Order: sequence, then structure tokens, then C-alpha cells
Amino acid sequence: MFRNRAAGGRRRVVIVGGGFGGLEAARRLKKADVDVTVVDRHNHLLFQPLIYQVAAGALSSGEVAAPLRHLLKRQGNATVLMAEVTDVDVERRQVVLDRGERLDYDSLIVACGGETSYFGHDRWREVTCGLKTLGDAVHLRNRIFGAFEEAERATDPALRDEWLTFVVIGGGPTGVEVSGQLAILSRLTMKKDFRRIDPRAARVVLLDAGARVIAAFSEESSAKAAKALGQLGVVVRTDAMVTDIDFSGVTFAVGGKTERISARTVVWAAGVRAAGMAEVLARATGAGTDRSGRVEVSGDMTVAGHPEISVIGDAAKLAGPDGQPLPGLATVAIQQARHVAKAIRDGQPGATEPFEYFDKGALAVVGRGRAVCEVRGHRLSGMVAFLMYIGVHLFYLGGVGGRRITVGINAMASLFGARQSRVVLGELGTTDPSG
Repeated sequence: MFRNRAAGGRRRVVIVGGGFGGLEAARRLKKADVDVTVVDRHNHLLFQPLIYQVAAGALSSGEVAAPLRHLLKRQGNATVLMAEVTDVDVERRQVVLDRGERLDYDSLIVACGGETSYFGHDRWREVTCGLKTLGDAVHLRNRIFGAFEEAERATDPALRDEWLTFVVIGGGPTGVEVSGQLAILSRLTMKKDFRRIDPRAARVVLLDAGARVIAAFSEESSAKAAKALGQLGVVVRTDAMVTDIDFSGVTFAVGGKTERISARTVVWAAGVRAAGMAEVLARATGAGTDRSGRVEVSGDMTVAGHPEISVIGDAAKLAGPDGQPLPGLATVAIQQARHVAKAIRDGQPGATEPFEYFDKGALAVVGRGRAVCEVRGHRLSGMVAFLMYIGVHLFYLGGVGGRRITVGINAMASLFGARQSRVVLGELGTTDPSG
């Protein structure tokens, strides 16, 4: 068992989570008189906004993930540990790792991010494809391209139709992007790849329980996104409450009536909750949590009664100027990280001034040069919004030198159907263990 007690009286900062917020906090402490330890279950930063492109075969895993050690290799006061925090000892100011090690801290920043939520229907996890981790993306890629291979082999027309039907649940940015990319794959990219089936006959259905897709956007932008999806061939069903999912389809209620779609590939993009570390911290500190597991924090991002513990990003519940919780966006986590790190650089255990979020707007891509964008009251759509989407995401994409150019070219090409890796890893078989 080891402890990270710093020599010479240097303060110790432990950051739980190596996502956008955690990495930004570590980088902002580069010149501070502190020792920084970043703890994450994975050894890489995942560029979440482009993960759906891995699932679509457009980008490789290495193009949307960068090793944390590489990103911090020139920061002499930073250490990276691939581990999971299982407990927090607030009295001794220590975090406990999965093998029993204890790390001392003078300041603790919890930036553990979020994970997929099934709203209490955890058994749906086994029959759907999530899209939060790199493993999820690779699994979904195998399911998508494997479905076309299974359809090519199927002799029963009904079974063939099931393999050629893709249901995406959740009409947020991820659901819109995934469904649009699936439509491009079937109607453009693979239209001449098969002999027994016509990929253009594939159905892509987007289900959302709300009244419109990308509800965080204005009604005008939402309508434009729905129209663009329709032009790609996506069937958009709103006010559709999913009631059951199994290995062969989805059951949902619309207007008091129950409907069912037979499908072998179901993508779950409907729910996110704070990662389990948030619950661990809440239990240790006595802090409250909301229905999504986010820790209730003070306006300065600290936990009540613990000025040395800060929570940022998807794990924190903090209301914005409109009284609604701040959205789970990378820009929010990054700004909160800078706010907390500045206070620590100034010698404080955590921030004492209220955090103020600067809203930089929202973007969502539909596909083939189509996107919607809202920036401080200005609404853009079409190719201009699409180019802005690409530019903004490449700006935030770090890691290996030259990555932005490579990813930019590949992402642009894939959205127009010009590049896809259609390799299926492992055997296909059926997704139903009963056969």
C-alpha cells in the first residue's frame, strides 16, 4: 500500500476522472506548487462527440482516444494511475483505490463523468447497444455491419427485415447523429456491397419520448433537424414511450396505443446518469444527489462542509441562470475545471467564488453536410453549421500530432459516404442466446 505524501510540503491534488474536465484541471495546475494525481479506470481521454463515428466505421479507436500519459508527459508534477476509486475517507482526506491503496489529498476534484442510464430497466442493457465508451462503439460497429451480413444470409424474409431494421432510442444529439449516420451507411456507402439484399431497403427508426428531437435546441432548429433526418430516410417518431425491449424488437406506446417494431439492432441513446463515483462521494460526505445521481454542490463547485472537495462536469448538479441544471457538455466541465484550478493555484483548497457559465452554444450534426447550430441567439443550419461543427470539434481534439488533420479528412469523407471500415470482429451468430 502506498501514499502520495508530497515532499517539501507541496500540496497534493487528486483528480478522479481523466475526461475533458479532469484533464483540463490537471493541465491548469501545471505551474502550480502542487503534486497532481489523475485517477481513471481507463488510460485514455475519450473524445465523446465523435464516438458515434467509430461505431459507423468512419474513424478508428485511436482517432477518438488519446493516452492520458501522452497528454501529460511534459507535466512533471502530474502522475496518472489507471485505477478505480472505491471509497473516500473524508476525515483522513484520502481516496481508496480498488486494490486498497490510499492517496492523500489536500484538494480533491471529482470529474468522473457519466454513464448510460436505463431508467431502472437494467435488463435492457443486455439487448441494446449503448454509446458511452470506446468498447461500446466497437461493439455497436460489429452489430451494425454484422446485421447486414446476417441479412445477406437470411432466407426468411421476416428475419431479413429484422436484421435490416435499426432502432435508435433517444432524440438528443447522439441519437440524431447515430440515426443519420445509419441512414447514410445503408443508402449511400454500402448500396453496391451485397448481392442478395439491397442495403437501401434498411429501415432506420428514431424513437423519442418527448415532443421533438434535440429538445435543448429551439423549435425551429429541432424542426430542421427532423426534416433533414426525414430526407435521409430516417423515420422519426416522437411522443413514443418505450415500454419493453427484447432480442427481436422494441415495444412502445404512442397516444395510448401500443406498437412494436421488430429489429435485431437497437441503439440506446436515451439516458445518462453520473458515474458510480458520484454515489461513493455522496455517501462519504453526506451530500445530496438528484435522480440522475449527480452530487449537489455549492455555487463554487464545492461540497457543503468540505471546501477541499470539488465536483465538476456530469457528476455535479448546479443550476444555471435559468434555474435549470447545467447541461452535461464538455464546455461546462472545462470551464468548471478552470474555475476550480485557478483557486487551487492561488493557494486555496477549492474555489470560493461562484462559478459563472459562459454558454458557447450547441451543435448537432445530421449527416451529409447538414447540421444545426445555436450560438448566443444565432441559429445556423445546413453546410455552414456542418463546417462549424467540424471546426469546433477538431479544435477540442488533442493528443497525437497531426490528429486533427487526419480526423478532419476522415470525418468529412465518412459523412458523405466515402470512407468506412466495415470489418466485423469475431463471429456473428445471433444476439439472442436462445437462438
